[in-house]
Amino acid sequence: MSVLPAGSRIDYTITWLEMTERPSYPRPHHPLSGPVQLLCARTPPVWYFLDLYRAVGTDYSWEDMFEAGEEDLASWIQDPDTELWTLLKDGWPNGFFFLDHREPETCDLSYFGLAPQAIGRGLGRFMLETAIHIGWDFDGVTRMTVNTNTLDHPRALGLYQRCGFEPVRRTEHERILTRPRDVSRIPN
Repeated sequence: MSVLPAGSRIDYTITWLEMTERPSYPRPHHPLSGPVQLLCARTPPVWYFLDLYRAVGTDYSWEDMFEAGEEDLASWIQDPDTELWTLLKDGWPNGFFFLDHREPETCDLSYFGLAPQAIGRGLGRFMLETAIHIGWDFDGVTRMTVNTNTLDHPRALGLYQRCGFEPVRRTEHERILTRPRDVSRIPN
């Protein structure tokens, strides 16, 4: 395992994807791994979003939202044109997704992910396909967007593509890590 310490500079690539037609696949059935619930939070408090963000994103250097001001973050997550969905299984949040349809005709899947303990349990595709269907249910949506980067789970890009998203551009970036980062699974 190769670990970069906090303060290290790291390069990464963001892939921007979109889907311009409602998927042809049906809404997914609940996974066979037992009962799950997807709940939409109504005007969630900032701490709730940040706790999910931390649980899902710590291993992938999700850090930006911790730098956002509480008022700005509350305004965004509590906007009537955004939705925070939590996947519950076994009594605890296994993952979440965030849909933003403030831009006309567009639904952006702003955040999507599973807690580390939930990965490999057959929940990711179920949650993503459900998120896509919910996103397309908004009035007037003609496209869905999402982005992922090389710091995210190594299977994220492939999953988005298998569920119907197509890459539309890539951009190169760098950041300074605020926490140590295992870089052994980051593609070169």
